[in-house]
Amino acid sequence: MPAKARLSQAAVEERRQAVLRQVVDEGEARIDDLAARFDVSLMTMHRDLDDLAGRDLLRKERGRAVAFPALTMETATRFREGAGLAAKNALCAAAAGRIAPGSTVLMDDSTTLYPLAGTLARLEGLTVITNSVGVAQRVGSAPGVDVTLLGGRYNGEFNSCTGPDVTRALSRIRADVALMSATAVLEGRLFHPLREYVEVKEAMLASADGALLLVDHSKFGKTATHEYGTAAAYRAVITDTGTPADEVAALREFGVPVETVEPADAG
Repeated sequence: MPAKARLSQAAVEERRQAVLRQVVDEGEARIDDLAARFDVSLMTMHRDLDDLAGRDLLRKERGRAVAFPALTMETATRFREGAGLAAKNALCAAAAGRIAPGSTVLMDDSTTLYPLAGTLARLEGLTVITNSVGVAQRVGSAPGVDVTLLGGRYNGEFNSCTGPDVTRALSRIRADVALMSATAVLEGRLFHPLREYVEVKEAMLASADGALLLVDHSKFGKTATHEYGTAAAYRAVITDTGTPADEVAALREFGVPVETVEPADAG
C-alpha cells in the first residue's frame, strides 16, 4: 500500500486549526477519537496536540485534549492569528482597493487586518494609526507608511492597548477611513466580549469620515457580552462567500453595501 504524500506545512497547520476548532466546540475530546476523525495516526495526532499545547491553545491531558474557557479562545491573539488566513487575505485585498494614497487610516486590533501590511506598502503617503502592537509591527515594516501606535493599558491576550489614553488620543484625530472587524455578528448587530475594546471601536468610528467592516464567515451567527451597534455605522461590509445568505441579507437591511469575496483556496 503506497505511503501518503507528505503534507505541506500550510496543510498541517490547517489540520491543526481544524483539530483546535473541534476541541473548542466540544470542550474536550479523546485523542484516539480525534485521530480517527481526522484520519491520521495516533502519533501524528499527539504531535498536532503537542504543537497546539505548546502554543497555549489547549491543554493536553491523559488521553484527551481539553479546551480553555470560551472567553480566552474568543480573545487570544495567538488563536485568532492562525485562523481563516485565506479569508482574511481576500478581505484585506478587497479593502486595500478602497483606500486612496495619502489617506490617514485607523486600524483596530483585529488579526483580520494583519494581511494588509503588504498591500498598504503599494499605496503612497499613508498614515496608519492603531492601538494594536501586532498591526503596528506588520504595517510598520512597509516602506513609506507612517505608523502611530496608540499607547494605553496593554492587554497581552490581544497584543494591544485600551483605556482612556487611547480613546482620548482618538478624540483628537481625524482620519479618512477606519478599518475594523468584529468578534461576533448576529443579524447585523455587532458584539465583543470586553467593554474596553468596544470603547476603542466606538472612538475610532467617531474619529473617521467613514469605516469599513471586514468580517469573515466564522464570526456570524454569534453573540458576545457587549453589543455595540449595527452594520449601519459602516460605509461597507466586506465578507467572504462562506457567510450565510440570511446574515448577508440582514446586513443589507441596514442599508449598508456588502461585498462578498472568495478566498483564493476555496474549493
